[in-house]
Amino acid sequence: MRLRRHVSESHESSHGIDLAPMLDFVMNLLIFFIITAIFLKQFGFPVNRPEASQSNSESSSIQIQVLASGEVFMDGRQVEVRAVRANIERLKALKPEAGVVVIMDPTVKASLLIPVADQVRQGGISNITVLESN
Repeated sequence: MRLRRHVSESHESSHGIDLAPMLDFVMNLLIFFIITAIFLKQFGFPVNRPEASQSNSESSSIQIQVLASGEVFMDGRQVEVRAVRANIERLKALKPEAGVVVIMDPTVKASLLIPVADQVRQGGISNITVLESN
């Protein structure tokens, strides 16, 4: 009988889980993460936004309007897509540092816009801005 008692007593004492090693490990991890988080730096770069006086570059730019019907307007007159290059070359001679603003209708397809942009680039201006009209 003693043998049975002895076995049952040792069995009853082994029912607990020792959490002390796990708590030590968690504390070490916490200390490690706190120390390394202090040395993290976020890098960024400054953004220079244009002032109100600098945003007046639209008046010195060449404006081209492209309508959904395929009509192209420059200087308030209708031109064909093939004539855009000649007009750009003429206007570039008057304003050498000017860019081009293409104002397009929201329903204009890329098949109408791309030839206009190609003509502008062939005319010698690579600074092209595309805007959507309201």
